[in-house]
Amino acid sequence: MKKNSPAFRAVMIALMAVIITLCSWITIPYVVPFTMQTFAVFCAVMILGGRLGTAAVGLYILLGIVGVPVFSGFSGGVGHILGPTGGYIVGFLFTGLIYMLGEPLITRKRALRIVFLIAGLLACYLVGTIWFVIVLGARGTEYGFFAALMTCVVPYIIPDLVKLLLAMYVSTQVRKLLR
Repeated sequence: MKKNSPAFRAVMIALMAVIITLCSWITIPYVVPFTMQTFAVFCAVMILGGRLGTAAVGLYILLGIVGVPVFSGFSGGVGHILGPTGGYIVGFLFTGLIYMLGEPLITRKRALRIVFLIAGLLACYLVGTIWFVIVLGARGTEYGFFAALMTCVVPYIIPDLVKLLLAMYVSTQVRKLLR
């Protein structure tokens, strides 16, 4: 199978969706579970590039929506996405899209890669936090935006930055092997 063939790209997208799934199963329960999904999303976009990496994230989300137990806690279904923490999963798409938009500027500049990954992570946090507040509000639970940030974002900042650095190392090694 040739590296640039549609079949190879499809296999790589599917493989990264599986890796995101496996990383979602590594879970420490909390309001928003601590998982390794963010690490896998970062790897997907850095290994496959923004377009194919975002496609892998989209495939992962689609599998979860149709009921395949790809989300944390071996869960799946549209109800999981429509729940309070579903916005963080949807936010992973924004991580990929922002990386993809920045890709022409990134080339081999590690600092720009970090900037666009952090921008994507911030977008994920924003989408997820707004979603969290809206869903809880619709269920009759008042939860302010600042309180949601303190609960759903602040505890994850340092672990997510560590995952970003780890993903940079891993993706660099994998890209070397794929050449």
